[in-house]
Amino acid sequence: IGAHSALLNLENIRIVKQVRNNVNRIVNCETANLSKIVNASLRQIQNIEYVQEHYGLKIFPNGLREIAELRLDDQEASLKELGQMLNPPIGKSGVNHRLRKIEEIAEKLRKNGGVK
Repeated sequence: IGAHSALLNLENIRIVKQVRNNVNRIVNCETANLSKIVNASLRQIQNIEYVQEHYGLKIFPNGLREIAELRLDDQEASLKELGQMLNPPIGKSGVNHRLRKIEEIAEKLRKNGGVK
């Protein structure tokens, strides 16, 4: 009976450790994802604000200008939420594509110092 009890105790300890490790992995993953999202959002906002301050958002085509204005108005919105605010709505990949295009334009403007 003592050996059986000890075995059950060891198994309980193993299970508790496994659960803790799994929780830690999940928390670490969520933290990393949130950090990436926040950094991406800040970069997007900085790019949009740079263009707005130096050239105005009117240099963007309508689709890019619309997503830029939405990002500035709702800085904490997810890509999905931004896409749903558009009329007609677009998906996350479409929003991401537009924001990457804005980033490309902002980088070119920073390097070249002007609109071409």
